[in-house]
Amino acid sequence: MRRQGKLEHGHQATPLRTCVGCRVRTVKSELLRLVVVEGVIVPDPRGRLPGRGASLHPSTRCLELAERRRAFTRAFRAQGTLDVAVLRAHLEGLTHGRSG
Repeated sequence: MRRQGKLEHGHQATPLRTCVGCRVRTVKSELLRLVVVEGVIVPDPRGRLPGRGASLHPSTRCLELAERRRAFTRAFRAQGTLDVAVLRAHLEGLTHGRSG
């Protein structure tokens, strides 16, 4: 029987997370963890930063969906707007790194 929130992968249960952009549930390792530091959304690829986290596919498409849906303020339970400039630069760097 499958546990709620886990996916059997081989002989180990793998945690599942939902992308705040496209709302697809997938294995935690395929998503980028995000945290808010002083009103700025920053990527946390190692998963070590303190605070409430949210998950996002490492693509600008999912970032744009999350912004359009205003998903970050809900996911982080934040008041007001959050700055996504650092996150956008990180994702665009990943995209440009793959093409060259």
